[in-house]
Amino acid sequence: MNFIEALNWRYATKKMNGEAVSQDKVDQIIEAARLAPTSSGLQPFNVILITDPELKAQIAQVANNQSQVIDCSHLLVFAAWDNYTEERIRTVFSRMNAERGVPDSATENYVQSLLDLYLNRSAHENHHHASKQAYIGFGMAIAQAAILKVDATPMEGFDNEKLDVLLGLEKYNLKSTTILPLGYRDAAGDWLINLKKVRKPVENFVITLD
Repeated sequence: MNFIEALNWRYATKKMNGEAVSQDKVDQIIEAARLAPTSSGLQPFNVILITDPELKAQIAQVANNQSQVIDCSHLLVFAAWDNYTEERIRTVFSRMNAERGVPDSATENYVQSLLDLYLNRSAHENHHHASKQAYIGFGMAIAQAAILKVDATPMEGFDNEKLDVLLGLEKYNLKSTTILPLGYRDAAGDWLINLKKVRKPVENFVITLD
């Protein structure tokens, strides 16, 4: 199954059967998110991996009681930085420079340009930007799940503030962005499974400027 076939196979699964996804596949899905491109390579988000049934049940209560949260094998929470700080930015580049075997002075001018940009913006603006970076990783994870024939349901339908409190994200200086239940479709119980995938025709989707 090639990539386009995998995207045609996947859909936003409405009912999962509770079957476990192998850890190897979950690791590959998370790795796809980790390798996603982000602005300046800052990776301003984390993925929280949840398997505990009791915690999943608590999360479902702040996620409109969507059954996939409970019935999934693994639940991924994508959480973006609450703000860009000098410490965070310098930490990223110090690690990058160390792994590339170059001194911090090699990137100092670029780092300073990032500090001039981000530190002059509000925390709200910076979190919004970080959230958009998290969405890139989110999309990569969904695509990798499809390639592995693991069902995944992208979700924004939850109370972010309540989830942040439940998971204690404040101590990590993170705020939840999206959640992604991973599992396998319940063929008998999912009303969406046999419906045709419908998207805009390509001629209505692509705008060509000559």
